Amino acid sequence: MKNPEEELAEIKSMMERSTRFLSLSGLSGILAGIYALTAAGLAWYWIYSPNSSWGAGTAPLSFRETLNRLLLLGLITLIAAVSTAYFLSKKKGATATQPFWSPASKRFLLALFLPVTLGGFFCFALLHERAFELIPAAMLLFYGIGLVQSAQFTLGEIRNLGFTQLFLGLIAAFFPDFGLLCWALGFGVFHLIYGALMYYRHER
Repeated sequence: MKNPEEELAEIKSMMERSTRFLSLSGLSGILAGIYALTAAGLAWYWIYSPNSSWGAGTAPLSFRETLNRLLLLGLITLIAAVSTAYFLSKKKGATATQPFWSPASKRFLLALFLPVTLGGFFCFALLHERAFELIPAAMLLFYGIGLVQSAQFTLGEIRNLGFTQLFLGLIAAFFPDFGLLCWALGFGVFHLIYGALMYYRHER
């Protein structure tokens, strides 16, 4: 027969599983950080190398060509990160006999992707107005809002990651010259850090 402490712990665990999305994979955060750092390195090379339209060279790439490369790179990075998060989180949920699609996961995804989707449209508006230097700040800020808002439905580390993104987004907004660096730190370095924390705390 279970003692009262064990019964309370079991009830608490059942309630947590029903109200929070606990299948989020820390390993997917690590891989997303690697994707982002790779993308940031390529973006830096295309923007600041002597052959880019922003650099000083004898045969620079056209502005349109450089911009198209950056847009394609961003799309590929986004698809890779979202696909990895989906498959690894689904695998984690199956291992823990927790359904991936549940009311908790739907609430989490809605809270996360509503600000992120709005941020995507806002970034296209900045692109249309040629305010390129503010795009990294907008991406970090809207993503940070999504993380903080969705943290109530998942692991606690997500909230701290969200505040980190917001802080870096404000720095990028006030100091646009450091926008790419802040983007690499937010989407790259801190995804690696928080992904590793989540993995060692919840998945080992």
